[in-house]
Amino acid sequence: MKVTESDLCFPQFNNSCRKMIRTNLEAALIYSLLSCITLLTVVLNLLVIISISHFRQLHTTTNLLLLSLAVTDFLVGFLQMPVEILLFQGCWMLGDFICALNYFLGVLLVSVSVGNMVLISVDRYVAICDPMFYSIKVTMKRVKIGICLCWIFSACHTSWLLRDFLKQPDMYNSCYGECILVINDVEGSVDLVGTFVGPFIVIIVLYMRVFVVAVSQARAMRVHNAAAMQQHSNSITAKKSEMKAARTLGVVVVVFILCSCPYYCLPFADDNSLGAVTAALQIWLLYLNSCVNPLIYAFFYPWFRKSIKIIVTLQALKSDSGTADVL
Repeated sequence: MKVTESDLCFPQFNNSCRKMIRTNLEAALIYSLLSCITLLTVVLNLLVIISISHFRQLHTTTNLLLLSLAVTDFLVGFLQMPVEILLFQGCWMLGDFICALNYFLGVLLVSVSVGNMVLISVDRYVAICDPMFYSIKVTMKRVKIGICLCWIFSACHTSWLLRDFLKQPDMYNSCYGECILVINDVEGSVDLVGTFVGPFIVIIVLYMRVFVVAVSQARAMRVHNAAAMQQHSNSITAKKSEMKAARTLGVVVVVFILCSCPYYCLPFADDNSLGAVTAALQIWLLYLNSCVNPLIYAFFYPWFRKSIKIIVTLQALKSDSGTADVL
């Protein structure tokens, strides 16, 4: 098939890459869908960030972890998704530096998301399995340190993983107008263990323990007589609240695992079977998780729905809105 100038990304260069050929209808549907996902991701996570930051009742250790996760998801929607939309044309127009920066941010944000999931699991484990000492062990200062260490470790991991690529971003390009990253088997295995297998083994073990303890607590509650339940109503309500939070955050973790599996596992299948479309779908499924998280909060957390109502109706602009009752 003869290649015309309109088929090339950069017709002025002999080694220019070819554009992906799509019908106008197909292109319109793809760009519309991805743009809607991107906009929804940015808006919903921005609402989570504003809610937790603005309302004092939400200034808790658990919500601080949710805030860190929401910031990561917001950056995915604001920085990564628009670039991925541009890549659907098959041409990279932004130069080598932005290419390197794009991959660095992509790997970094995925790594930070995994770290946040681990911290959330540890938080729920302590809250359910060791509630007497939760306020002592899990303090705002320790959570802030944990979040900072998560970002620092992720940045170091990403820098090591992409060390050669960052020095020469075009080292894997086969034509002009391409932005490709290739991870060898050794580095890929380290990344798989460090940011997927290892963390999620920890997460699953912790949540299994949380589940066992939650079931035993539920049974203990059922055997209380009416007088005992009335006497310990505050304690039981607190336990129910903690278990509800554990269930909600458990859903967040499970959804993240489901969205991450294709991204981490399919590359270890037959490489020849993975085309550009499949690779793009893996990335978008991973990024879609950033859009789903705030939807989970909206479904399970009444405080998030109340906060959205106050923010959307502009009542948050009032001077005393930060002390509003949203719980």
